[in-house]
Amino acid sequence: MFAAERRQLILEMVRANGAVSLRELARVVQTSEVTVRRDVRALESEGLLDRRHGGAVLPGGFSRDPGYPQKTHLATAEKSAIADLAADMVEEGDAIVVGAGTTTQELARRLARVPGLTVVTNSLLVAQALAHANRVEVVMTGGTLRGSNYALVGSGAEQSLAGLRVTKAFISGSGLTAERGLSTANMLSASVDRALVQAASEVIVLADHTKLGADSMFQTVATEAITRLVTDERTLLDDLTSREQHALADCGVQVSVASLGLAAAESGAHQQAARRPAGPPGLAPGSPLPGQRRPAPHGTLPPAAARLAERIR
Repeated sequence: MFAAERRQLILEMVRANGAVSLRELARVVQTSEVTVRRDVRALESEGLLDRRHGGAVLPGGFSRDPGYPQKTHLATAEKSAIADLAADMVEEGDAIVVGAGTTTQELARRLARVPGLTVVTNSLLVAQALAHANRVEVVMTGGTLRGSNYALVGSGAEQSLAGLRVTKAFISGSGLTAERGLSTANMLSASVDRALVQAASEVIVLADHTKLGADSMFQTVATEAITRLVTDERTLLDDLTSREQHALADCGVQVSVASLGLAAAESGAHQQAARRPAGPPGLAPGSPLPGQRRPAPHGTLPPAAARLAERIR
C-alpha cells in the first residue's frame, strides 16, 4: 500500500470513529506503528487530524465519542488487563456503582464471581454481563436509553441516584488529563457520571493509554475528586503519557498499572541481542563474516517484543 493510500485510510478511520489508537491503525493498514506514527504526523501537519498519546483524533482539540461497535475494537488487550486489576479491588459484600463503557463492561464480567456484591449501574451492558450471576444483586437506574453506548441518561437516571451511598465508583470516559480530570463528549453522559461519582466514597477511573492526555468537551470528574487511576502498561512506553501519569500522581491520584507483559518482552529482546556474537571491527554485531552465509535465526520474538524492538529502533 502506498503512503497516500495509507493516509487516506487512516483519515477515513479517524473520521468514522472520532479516535483511533496507533495499534489499531497499524493493524488495519497492515504496517508498523512507527510507519503509522509518521503518517499521522504528516496528516496533522495538514490540519486533517490531531495527534493524541497513542492515537489520533478529529481536529479541534476535543475527541469525539465513538459508538459502541467502534469502541469494542479499540485497545481490547489493554481493557482486559485493566479490568482484571480493577476486579481485585472489589471485595465480598461491597456495594458499588459502575458506569457505562466497554472497559466497565469488561470489569462487570469479572465481578460475577464476587459473592454478596451489589452493583448499581446505568449501563445495560454492565447489567447484562451480571444477569446470570446468582450471588450479585444488580440495581438499574431509571432514565432514557442512549443507544450509542446502551446507557440510561437524563433526569430519571440522576434522580434515581439521589441519596445513594456506596463504597466505590468505577467509571470511564473519553479523555483524562491532570489539568482537567476525566471528560466525555456527551453532556447527558457526563451529568449521570457525576451523579454516580457523588454516591461513592472512592472514585476509580478506568482509562487505557489512548485516553491519557486526551480531552473532551464535558468534564465528568475533576482531578482532585479521583481516588485512583487504573491504566495499562503502554502508558510507560510513551514520554507524553508517562508524564501525564506522573502529573496525575503528583495531584494525589493513586495510579495502578495493569501489566501486558511488555517489560518481560523487552528484557527478552535485550538478552537475545546480548547473546549475539560480536564480529570484527566495521561489522554490526551478529553480521556474517566475508564469505560466510548468514546463519538462520534461532527463533522469533513474541509479538509484543517484536513491536517493542521496532518502537525502540
